[in-house]
Amino acid sequence: MDSLQEAQRDMSDSYGHGAIGVLVSGIVWLCSGLVVSYQSHQKGIWVLIIGGMLIFPLATWIGKLVGIKGKHTRRNPLGKLAMEGTVWMIMCIPLAYGLSLIHVSWFFQGMLVIIAGRYLTFASVYGIRLYWVLGAALGVAAYLLYTLKAGPAPSALAGGITEVIFGIVIYSYYKHGKRKKVGAETDGSVGP
Repeated sequence: MDSLQEAQRDMSDSYGHGAIGVLVSGIVWLCSGLVVSYQSHQKGIWVLIIGGMLIFPLATWIGKLVGIKGKHTRRNPLGKLAMEGTVWMIMCIPLAYGLSLIHVSWFFQGMLVIIAGRYLTFASVYGIRLYWVLGAALGVAAYLLYTLKAGPAPSALAGGITEVIFGIVIYSYYKHGKRKKVGAETDGSVGP
């Protein structure tokens, strides 16, 4: 890779701007919120943890169904950044789980902050500033939910709704960019 922009383009093309992963993550959060609402807090926590482990494989599989290759160029240095962010996130999960032993809502609010930090790195990985907005939205949501002493279900559902909305927006942005790129290739014009 000769430039940061080339590496970001490769990551974006390979993973559809990360949109499917955001959408799948949002669905996992929603499922967790429903389990918390209708089953138990503890089961909802485990749905989020176990479902979180399935986000990347599910997003890759769904992405391939819609034409996203799901694999970046081996020499892309941003692949390492994405993996390092994943390891950092996994290392923070026991902290969030420990918070649940004090107050169950804090697990979900803590996870919102952890995921918010993860999305901030996606702005560099994909070269899309919208990830800063997503990270900020999740961080602010966590703070407001904590301040309002919201329960676990509203906290999980807030994360899910936020991610689903952003997943749809990011995917639309990706598809729009693909259409522009295909149009430029077919009409012979050169453009960004």
